[in-house]
Amino acid sequence: MRIFDPHIHMTSRTTDDYEAMYAAGVRALVEPSFWLGQPRTSPASFYDYFDALLGWEPFRAAQHGIAHHCTLALNPKEANDPRCLPVLDELPRYLVKDGVVAVGEIGYDAMTPAEDTALSAQLQLAADHGLPALVHTPHRDKAAGLARTLDVVHESALPTERVLLDHLNETTVRAATDSGCWLGFSIYPDTKMDPDRMVRVLREYASERDRILVNSAADWGRSDPLKTRHVGEAMLAAGFTDDDVDQVLWRNPVAFYGLSGRLDLDVEDTTPQATHEGNSILRGAPVTTATRATEEGR
Repeated sequence: MRIFDPHIHMTSRTTDDYEAMYAAGVRALVEPSFWLGQPRTSPASFYDYFDALLGWEPFRAAQHGIAHHCTLALNPKEANDPRCLPVLDELPRYLVKDGVVAVGEIGYDAMTPAEDTALSAQLQLAADHGLPALVHTPHRDKAAGLARTLDVVHESALPTERVLLDHLNETTVRAATDSGCWLGFSIYPDTKMDPDRMVRVLREYASERDRILVNSAADWGRSDPLKTRHVGEAMLAAGFTDDDVDQVLWRNPVAFYGLSGRLDLDVEDTTPQATHEGNSILRGAPVTTATRATEEGR
């Protein structure tokens, strides 16, 4: 089973997660820029974060055989803080980078006028840069949030077939399907969707299976970077074919992010001793037979 996780926040995860993901079949991922839990107070903190998503994190992923891409944006929650708004003016210099395959996460958190402005501006940036957009539908009042999101999308210069509506569930999937956008579902341990619910949606909306993406959205909170694998296993147990699983977990993410023209699934060969700007994922000198014997002889 080959897996492309189209939405996962690896900055928040450990090297153990990378190892477990590779063992589970993950060979590619997209990491959207998002709210880190602690509010940022300066645009400069965004730029350091964007640089890490374009440099350190792809290096770290490659050390574990996984191709890493990112999406960049001013996220909905922090769009409400006037101190962060200069990020919108700086985004164009980042959106031209090869590793950026969409503008995102954009969308709504509390559905404020400031979020309206940020969403509209960033949909325009996506259109201007020939990129698709990853849109975060709100966790609260999801139906109203989706309706408001679609109003702004339809008013934008970005075609719906270049928009991925994420964090959908049973209450929003019909309206999202009718919109012509791509359909994203986040699988969590306790909230959002779970594998069995996802299987039911895939069965009910079988005719839309070629534009459904499943992700773990794993981050610093209670989440699981192997939820994509769990969905694949649940699909097989429910009678879906290997080809069905491959379409949902691999070909669909490749097709959507391939709209950017920048998707590169080749992983650079690296060694454990490789460095990025002088930094390694190792801690201390590698253990050798000689050093282990010295340690054991103490």
